[in-house]
Amino acid sequence: MMISRRLLLLGIFLMMLNLVPGVLAQDTGHMVRDISRAIERGNARDMAKFFGTNVDLSMPRAEGTFSKSQTEIILRDFFSRNSPATFAVSRQGSMRDGSVYVIGRMTTNEGQTYRCYFLIKNISQNSFLHHIQFELQ
Repeated sequence: MMISRRLLLLGIFLMMLNLVPGVLAQDTGHMVRDISRAIERGNARDMAKFFGTNVDLSMPRAEGTFSKSQTEIILRDFFSRNSPATFAVSRQGSMRDGSVYVIGRMTTNEGQTYRCYFLIKNISQNSFLHHIQFELQ
């Protein structure tokens, strides 16, 4: 009796482990959608909801690792000078470590086009927007 109860608990535990990657993938899928919407709307505050403690930035006028609050200010300034008209994801994928990358194209109201790349990284079972890059085309 004791052995079959242990086997049952072990089976339930193993099933739960198999569900975790799907849950994480679903969460990062929602993050990709929400971050993409924030870029299209030029909303740095909505993007900041997904920042970790620090964010790597590579964009005009800003290159390096910045705090969450600094990153939000830099993005707010960027979007005020480059008001987005559209943002479309052109490529998305997963890396071996579970990180998710997204490559897209943002067109501004002034007709400029930026190639955008962002990386969502898993750190201690949580997903964060870790790297953001805007490159003028």
